[in-house]
Amino acid sequence: MNDLIQNIIRQLQDIQSGKLWIGSSYNSKLKHIDPELVFTRPHEHMHSIAELISHLTLWRKECILKIETGKGSKTDDCEENWLPNDKLKAIGWETLKSEYDNSLLMLIDLLNAKDDDFLSVTYYDTDFKDYYDYAFVLNGMVHHDIYHLGQLGWTIKFLKDAQKST
Repeated sequence: MNDLIQNIIRQLQDIQSGKLWIGSSYNSKLKHIDPELVFTRPHEHMHSIAELISHLTLWRKECILKIETGKGSKTDDCEENWLPNDKLKAIGWETLKSEYDNSLLMLIDLLNAKDDDFLSVTYYDTDFKDYYDYAFVLNGMVHHDIYHLGQLGWTIKFLKDAQKST
């Protein structure tokens, strides 16, 4: 039985492309974005769209690694956590967005093969330097996606406002 796992999968899918009570999903926010703007920081203290998507992808891939191997490899301090726009431009928006989308599909495929007992199995978290159950990281992924969805909304709003004033 994997009703709890299926609930986590539904939440991840809804945040990505569903109809959310909070209004917008990643897909609804990103579908009308000018690719020329994704590497622009609307303010020196805000991340670009590309930085946010790269960051989300890193932690989703890290979650996949934890599921596959029982431990992670990244910490908040690693360079890949927030790659600068010049490095992201070299990768390109299409590749960044494709890796982001594929990482969700990979995570869902892994989770579909698990039952709910998996949620109480422990893994070693490199960032927190301790053992946690998989429910911790998977619920954390949902929280992380929602948090950055809000951040993405602000980034897009500021970028659009800047376009209007020029």
